[in-house]
Amino acid sequence: MKAAWHDLRPVLAVLLAERRPMLAAGAALAAVTVLAGVGLLGLSGWFITATAIAGLSTATALAFDVFAPAAAIRFLAIARTAGRYGERLTTHEATLSALAALREKLFRGWAPPGAARRLLERPARLLFRLTADIDALDSIYLRILVPFLAAFAAAAATGLVLAALNPWLGLSAFLWLALLGLIIPLRTAAAALAPGLRRAHLTEALRTRTIDLVAGQTELAMAARLTAERHAIARTDRRLVATDERLNRIETRASAAFGIAGALLLAGTLYVAARLAEANEIGAPAAALAILVVFAAAEPFAALKRGAVELGRTRLAARRLAPRLKTDPVAPARPPSMPPNRQAARLKSVDFRYPDAKRLCLSDISLTLTEGETLAVVGPSGAGKSTLLALLADEATPEAGEIAHSPSVLLTQRTELFQDTLAGNLQIANPDASEARLWRALEAAGLRADVEALPSALETRLGEGGLGLSGGQARRLSLARLFLRDTPLWLLDEPTEGLDGPTAREIMRRLKGQKRGRSLVISTHLRREAEIADRLVILEQGQIVAAPRRNEPGFEQALEALRPD
Repeated sequence: MKAAWHDLRPVLAVLLAERRPMLAAGAALAAVTVLAGVGLLGLSGWFITATAIAGLSTATALAFDVFAPAAAIRFLAIARTAGRYGERLTTHEATLSALAALREKLFRGWAPPGAARRLLERPARLLFRLTADIDALDSIYLRILVPFLAAFAAAAATGLVLAALNPWLGLSAFLWLALLGLIIPLRTAAAALAPGLRRAHLTEALRTRTIDLVAGQTELAMAARLTAERHAIARTDRRLVATDERLNRIETRASAAFGIAGALLLAGTLYVAARLAEANEIGAPAAALAILVVFAAAEPFAALKRGAVELGRTRLAARRLAPRLKTDPVAPARPPSMPPNRQAARLKSVDFRYPDAKRLCLSDISLTLTEGETLAVVGPSGAGKSTLLALLADEATPEAGEIAHSPSVLLTQRTELFQDTLAGNLQIANPDASEARLWRALEAAGLRADVEALPSALETRLGEGGLGLSGGQARRLSLARLFLRDTPLWLLDEPTEGLDGPTAREIMRRLKGQKRGRSLVISTHLRREAEIADRLVILEQGQIVAAPRRNEPGFEQALEALRPD
């Protein structure tokens, strides 16, 4: 359990740092609610018994004060109802807001270049971290911390009330409840730890396999692997069901243990109260109070079993996320170093190496881009073309050398569209862009007529990954998004790869028409993309081997070596 606490403590510290007052208020309200319930049941038992005895004679009936106990009962009933409402409202609001802050913190932590490189190899895992793993952390507060504090408050209150009747009875009840709140949850947590971890891993595996099946069904069908993948998903699902059944059995045993322990405490209290009443040390109303207080005090402990069963899943989520939460907040991005006048970018003796790579990806890169110049970076696959663009876009940090460039925007090779409206996808580039400006960008990209023909125009919703648009339309939409960025340096990574010749040439023509004094750097294998360049930079094995300008020897020869349409 020490290891579990070690894993949970960093996340709990972050949760408390984010919403400490509200989290404390929620825990306090939970304790107040439990105490009001214990007091209500105990006082009601005392009152009913006392009034029954008082009614045995006229003298006692007239002397008995019914108003003060009745008012106290009404107060406790209202306090329990209000406390329960306030506790639910406060704890859930605090938890949801704290988890939202955690999700933002993690997103910012993984946003810097390279921070989530390993997770991005399997996007489903990154999604699982930001959704299911963070959702699992609500157990730390809602199912572990709050129930434990409420149960401890019930045990302490019960011990004090019973100690007023008989010190040994109060001490015994408190110790029994304390052991009840420690031994059963700890043993349950120990039994559920391994299957809880297994369930978390199987859930992630099932989601990952399902996402892979949906996203890659075409490739799986072409490779005749659809049936095998479906069988693998079914096997994972069966293992998950078996693990759930095991956890349910553990939870059932915990419920039985709490029930038996509570019944034993109630039976012991009944026996002791009867002996005390028989010895005239306490009256019948006090005996009823003792029995009903114990009965009510055992109830909050049953809530501890859920947190104990989910401890494995919660611990795994905390262990995965805690290292990123421990890191310093992401510092605001510094503006890039600006090159001298009349230059859009300058690289001097730049080296770059990917993490865990033995050799340099780029070596001794020195390059100057003048304002308004169009540069095409060409070379074989793996030469470092996309890496060079990533350096200019501040998506990567050089190992050595100096980089200075004007503000830039990168159009990646892959068209990234979201399950949102067309307007929403465009406004990612410029959230303040007016509708008129969106239409101008679509006009410049050659997509306005297509969008106007849609029933909902700019409010048309796209499916996942831009579903609903053809490849050419999706690329034009990303081009329109580029046109919404007022930056002097545009970086384009194979902007027409995968498009048919006429569509690609139309996109390049419109791109050139929207240049308007900007500098362009294009990474390409294709002749049609390099044809608009003023200069070619030829990369081989991470080094610049030539940089001919238009009308210089080698320029046309380098163009001819590129892949045609």
